[in-house]
Amino acid sequence: MFNVSARRGLRAALLAATALSATPALAGEASVEERLDRLEALVEGLIARIDAGAGTQAQQAQALQEVRAETGAIRAEQQAMRAEVEATEEATRTLTARQAEMSDKLIDFAIPQGEGFKVGKTRVTYGGYVKLDATSQRTSGGQIAGNSILRDFLFPSSIPVGGRASGFDTDFSARQTRFLFKTETDVGTDHKLSSLIELDFNVTDGGNERVTNSFSPRIRHALINYDNWTFGQGWSTFQNVGALPDSLDFIGVTPGTVFDRQPLIRYTKGGLQIALEQPETVVTTQTGGMVTPGDDQVPDIIGRYNWSGDWGSFTAAGIVRQLHVSTDDLMGVDDAAWGYGLSLSGKLKVGETDDLRFMATAGDGLGRYIGLNIVNDAAIKLDGTLDPIFTWSGFAAYRHVWGDRLRSNIAGSYFKADNPIRLTTNQVTDESWNAFANLIWNPVGPLNVGIEVMYATRTLEDGRSGNLQRVQFSTQYNF
Repeated sequence: MFNVSARRGLRAALLAATALSATPALAGEASVEERLDRLEALVEGLIARIDAGAGTQAQQAQALQEVRAETGAIRAEQQAMRAEVEATEEATRTLTARQAEMSDKLIDFAIPQGEGFKVGKTRVTYGGYVKLDATSQRTSGGQIAGNSILRDFLFPSSIPVGGRASGFDTDFSARQTRFLFKTETDVGTDHKLSSLIELDFNVTDGGNERVTNSFSPRIRHALINYDNWTFGQGWSTFQNVGALPDSLDFIGVTPGTVFDRQPLIRYTKGGLQIALEQPETVVTTQTGGMVTPGDDQVPDIIGRYNWSGDWGSFTAAGIVRQLHVSTDDLMGVDDAAWGYGLSLSGKLKVGETDDLRFMATAGDGLGRYIGLNIVNDAAIKLDGTLDPIFTWSGFAAYRHVWGDRLRSNIAGSYFKADNPIRLTTNQVTDESWNAFANLIWNPVGPLNVGIEVMYATRTLEDGRSGNLQRVQFSTQYNF
């Protein structure tokens, strides 16, 4: 007969078998079911032999060892299956996070191995998204004209001030729909050559809302990447697109962010980037108007460094630019002044799925780089020289992931200008801020459906202000 130790071993084996058979992850696996059937037969045979007093203690111990071995095999298979399930869940979470970043984020030249099609030595891929926006908004200080791009997304400097409040105006638009091509050409093992062309239909002229709703394609990005060099039109090196929040609005935190696409030449080495970018001076005249003389002589010079790790990412960027106007364009003014700025931004991970995104920017003569040119780069002094306008701005946004299919974001941004009002008049923008919150559902793979509420304000130097209130519904299919 079994001694006490053997009986305890048998009891442990039976308990293990019972626990394994009740594990939901194994319920549908044929191989595990077969092992459980065999284990059950072994246990029943062993109990029968004990009841009959058959076999020596050594034979009974051998039978018990077979039970234990089979139990261990099942346990090992269960652990392997659990690891596979966890890996699948992690892949799903990663895919969802990547989809959340696709609305207007960093452009990656790399084409995943095996994707696209080949034409000679060049591999081509395409992508983009189809997006429908439905908005309903009102403005406290006047009416924004129908069929205007200013009703499709937040444009801080165009929030009406001083007029009669509008009612809620509802618009549907697919203008943000986007299409891109990427190429990689085999030029040998020592070099890498690729390109990107991206188009959308935003901020372009087109048909009316009565009949056609047609809008012309426009160039967003046109870039050549050769080893460490980038040539063409793309996001300014001064802008960290990766810090932008997950918003339904085209930008989201417009008053507080650097936002600029332009032609550039950029060198990248690890986290370091150095660029020469298109210069363009924007001047406020003595009557408060805006002039872009086109007299620039020195490209904007930008340096940037990116850090990243398990904690998230952080970027520091600095810019130096010459502002220039010559006599043939602006009331006899012929002068140059230097502008500068610093921007700190990043995305910090919070727990397993959440993140905090932020940006803080300050400088002299940054006007056109901030908030879609809320104020201009410089004003004209009474002696005919340029006076760069100092600005500071920033935003913070928190993203919370409720589950594999649901996430939400809350964000706020702020802009302030130190206008020399004796030169610009008191009718220019002094400050602007906005806040929004949204809820985004990912019902299947590349499809996102969301709703967002936003409040934004603009205040002039004379103290008058206006606000914008908006509810937005969006559906976006990434391909």
